[in-house]
Amino acid sequence: MTKRTRRPSDNGLSRRQLLKAAGSTAALLAAAKLNFPAGAFAQEAGPEVKGAKLGFIALSDAGPLFVAKDKGLFAKYGMPDTDVQKQASWGTTRDNLVLGSEGNGIDGAHILTPMPYLISAGKVTQNNQPTPMYILARLNLDSQCISVANEYADLKLGVDASPFKAALEKKKASGKAVKAAMTFPGGTHDLWIRYWLAAGGIDPDKDIETIVVPPPQMVANMKVGTMDCFCVGEPWNLQLIHQKIGYTAVTTGELWNKHPEKSFGMRAAFVDKYPKAAKALLMAVMEAQQWSDKAENKAELAAIMGKRQWMNCPVEDVLDRTAGKFDYGIPGKVVENSPHIMKYWRDFASYPFQSHDLWFLTEDIRWGKYEANFDSKALVARVNREDLWRDAAKTLGVAASEIPASTSRGKETFFDGKVFDPENPAAYLKSLAIKRVEV
Repeated sequence: MTKRTRRPSDNGLSRRQLLKAAGSTAALLAAAKLNFPAGAFAQEAGPEVKGAKLGFIALSDAGPLFVAKDKGLFAKYGMPDTDVQKQASWGTTRDNLVLGSEGNGIDGAHILTPMPYLISAGKVTQNNQPTPMYILARLNLDSQCISVANEYADLKLGVDASPFKAALEKKKASGKAVKAAMTFPGGTHDLWIRYWLAAGGIDPDKDIETIVVPPPQMVANMKVGTMDCFCVGEPWNLQLIHQKIGYTAVTTGELWNKHPEKSFGMRAAFVDKYPKAAKALLMAVMEAQQWSDKAENKAELAAIMGKRQWMNCPVEDVLDRTAGKFDYGIPGKVVENSPHIMKYWRDFASYPFQSHDLWFLTEDIRWGKYEANFDSKALVARVNREDLWRDAAKTLGVAASEIPASTSRGKETFFDGKVFDPENPAAYLKSLAIKRVEV
């Protein structure tokens, strides 16, 4: 294996500063009570249990779970035995959620927002057996990316995927396969890359083969030519550039500004049985989100995320984009202070808007994951527990200005001019040229 050279960060932070940031985590643990006052929750009866098993995939949007564990926030809220466990893939996450901790699985997870719905509806489980799930919070907005192999470097692809179509057709005509990789069928990455391709006139089911690859395996697979493009979160897009294998065509925030991404999901059985423990976990994650979103904490956040037990990657593969600097890997295309930086708390990032969950379900209807007449709103009402988020926010003393007034963010407009009105999902579906459903 070729040993990569670690370079100093481009944004003025030396390796010494990064190491210092990482080392300061232990010291900050001791000061956790001062930094994160427990507020009214301290006077309530404690959680019914002392811990839970939570899963995560090695992606930067799991950062709040890493922070909550590293900085003792789970312990602070009476859940010291909470175990945050790395999962090999989203399929493994699903399987372990179905098992539950009683079956040597997990109780909750950092998860692709559509997955709790697909699992609750029995669409992706063995024998189509539903496992009821709840979404307690959103973990982040924005900052996934669609990356393209260097084979297409001359196209300098961006938000418009249409130039990609002729190149793919030419490659197919030569007898070679063309493939787009995502992380889970019907998940966020699947929907972002499908939207991008379809908006460019490329049918993601007919013009290119869509395959599933776990996030940590994306770069290695691109290196050996397994796929032509992929959609995933960090650090894998930046690592692809650092290894000179491909480039970033688009950050997903350019497709849909301030779009919802991952969620903090839990088995309904755990939340219903241990409501105080679930609230404690939720509060710890919410405070971790607040900490993670502060500019002065970005270097330390990157150092935490790079740790072996979390993402196990060089800090420079995650630091720049964590701090809002996007080098697309295309000469001259470097964006400082990108508006599409990953948001953990600002812009209501933590609040799980029901209107957003309805969009994900509508897109999964578009691609045949649910029946055309599926009652999406009824499922959202069962799975989305924004009421628990509001209760936790009240106990945490979150300012009223940081709590949305409505469960809907209203109409959403995409880069291609399409509009999703949560009051009329059918009209949105009808406006889309490429789909698997008749409206």
